[in-house]
Amino acid sequence: MNEEPSATLEMVIITGLSGAGRSEAARCLEDLGWFVVDNLPPSLLGTMAELASRSHGAIAQVAVVVDVRGRGFFADLREGLEQLQRAQVKPYILFLEANDSALVRRFEHVRRPHPLQGDSRLIDGIERERSLTEELRGMADLVVDTTDLNVHQLRDRMDSVFSVGQSEALRITVVSFGYKYGLPVDAEMVVDCRFLPNPHWIPDLRPHTGQDEDVRDYVLGQPGAIEFLDRYAELLGLQKAGYLHEGKHYLTLAVGCTGGKHRSVVMAEQLGERLADAGAEIKVIHRDLGRE
Repeated sequence: MNEEPSATLEMVIITGLSGAGRSEAARCLEDLGWFVVDNLPPSLLGTMAELASRSHGAIAQVAVVVDVRGRGFFADLREGLEQLQRAQVKPYILFLEANDSALVRRFEHVRRPHPLQGDSRLIDGIERERSLTEELRGMADLVVDTTDLNVHQLRDRMDSVFSVGQSEALRITVVSFGYKYGLPVDAEMVVDCRFLPNPHWIPDLRPHTGQDEDVRDYVLGQPGAIEFLDRYAELLGLQKAGYLHEGKHYLTLAVGCTGGKHRSVVMAEQLGERLADAGAEIKVIHRDLGRE
């Protein structure tokens, strides 16, 4: 008679685009003490959970790397997820992606063809895989864009999400950015700070950044700035309990202005302070600071 997998078993499904960092993410989780299985057929997810249950607690955290190269992938994935649901195991789906230029550069660097390229061009294989994984991306609990991440930054990101001894606090990464450089594609929520006057047009402030006191005082001194911060932090406080109840422990909040140098930097740091005071675990990243 088969044992039922323990409801306390943690399982992460690592998936996404080839070349986006699946293997590195898996190695990071392995270093953190997770039991990692690479390229497991998705139909065997339930079997993997059952085997972990037989370890009597020796294997409590399992990470499984899956990709779409196998035929019937989505039918097998649905079957595997249904098996986990019956076993009361809720997997956390991590989806890794990058833009076409970054993926092309990485494949050319290692001099390997794309697994779905066939007799076509490299970019054709990338586009084919991106189309095939669109549905899976929509199912993901966390989407990480590795376009601008090096290996160390990706490992830092994995560590911040999956390190041993996770608390029950919501982990929020607050990312400041410039709209002229594009939206962070892995952000679940976006805050637009362009309603505030731009310090770029103040000659004495233009060369400074949102980390400088004079810029910070100027931005926070504008009508509505403090009230906006307080109310938005209050809104996220209301959402926090719902996220945790649904098993979502990680959130990426993007805060944008035109260039990502002044307003968004100030507002991101201020939001981070308020959310930390409310009990969330906060990491603030300034994506485009120094880019101009």
